Amino acid sequence: MKTTTSQTLTPNEGAARPGALSGIRVIDAATLVAGPLAATYLAEYGAEVIKVEQPGSGDPIRQWGARKDDVNLMSKSLGRNKRTASLNLRDPEGQELFRKLASQADVVILNTRPSTLKKWGIGWEELHAVNDQLIVMHVTGYGAGGPLSDRPGFGTIGEAMSGFAFVTGEADGPPTLPGFMLADCVAGVNGAFAILAAIRARELTGKGQLIDLSLVEPLARFVEQATMVFDQLGEIQTRVGNKWNISVPRNTYQTRDGRWIALSGSAQTIALRVYDAIGRPELKEDPEFADPVRRLANRDTVDNLVASWVLERDLETVLGAFEAAGVAAGPVYDAAQIMADPHFIARKTFVSVKDDELEKPLTVQAPVARLSETPGEVFHLGRAVGADNDYVYKSLLGLSNTEVEHLKTGNII
Repeated sequence: MKTTTSQTLTPNEGAARPGALSGIRVIDAATLVAGPLAATYLAEYGAEVIKVEQPGSGDPIRQWGARKDDVNLMSKSLGRNKRTASLNLRDPEGQELFRKLASQADVVILNTRPSTLKKWGIGWEELHAVNDQLIVMHVTGYGAGGPLSDRPGFGTIGEAMSGFAFVTGEADGPPTLPGFMLADCVAGVNGAFAILAAIRARELTGKGQLIDLSLVEPLARFVEQATMVFDQLGEIQTRVGNKWNISVPRNTYQTRDGRWIALSGSAQTIALRVYDAIGRPELKEDPEFADPVRRLANRDTVDNLVASWVLERDLETVLGAFEAAGVAAGPVYDAAQIMADPHFIARKTFVSVKDDELEKPLTVQAPVARLSETPGEVFHLGRAVGADNDYVYKSLLGLSNTEVEHLKTGNII
């Protein structure tokens, strides 16, 4: 990586220790969720991530979702551990500055339409020309190479076209979309993985590369069972609610005290233990209920037996009986319940982080994967648009005070 180190600021100022990705510089110039989330994962493990946003309004995610004291909460979490620089990519001077940033980076993340990147001169070819070791991840709705390549797309469309919505929902109900940004988040996880794979490949070859990531295909991989069944059996998987065409029992069940549990009998041994837990051990000897394939044909009968038994008991009684029998079951939590669960408290699943814009610390989820030697951490939340302009333009790019003032006056930064 071609880089100029700052004498006054460290790349991850505030981190308790060097992370697993220390020394990797990422320019996050994507908007909304998928690309920025991939960058957030990298930032949690020590990469220096510089968020590049439009001057003034910044990333549109800053206007999405819940606010506290006029502070957007989503951007606080999505911007964790990132520096932020404002830059007008619609202006030729801003485009030239972006190419200079790319020349000193390991990774650039973009999600602008291909035709726009070409017009601005900041696509793969142009960035590769200034830094042949650069890894560029381009997130689009549909991916490159097909007739939809330049069409704008969002996660909702990815959830529809991936096949996810078609197999989700009640049998007599409409295709169902998730109540959160599922396609974007799945793409973000895939994107972070792809970037690490490309970094490893660069260690072997010395070359950067382009990562082409769509919002449809990562989620389609998650529901691949449907396409494999159609390919080999000619059948279209339909909606079955919370049940499953693969294993029985599997559903959510309401308890007497109005709570809900989820139960999975995906393993044959656990499925048979359910009969012990609900007081019907004789069903283990009946092939119609014991054999995993034949049990599928009796799915509704099994499901009704479990549902009736659960509905006659309170949550703690149900969970206690299933635990004693070795059945995989757990409560359906809302946000307050998962944050209050002693197991997740013990694991420090959620951490509270102080922030200058919020009256009280914001509780966010800690880095998911636990590395024993180089754990991820959250050392600050998302900052205001352009908060690190001096670091980026003066310390990193070496611009003078006069040059930076010119950029501000011209609304370039």
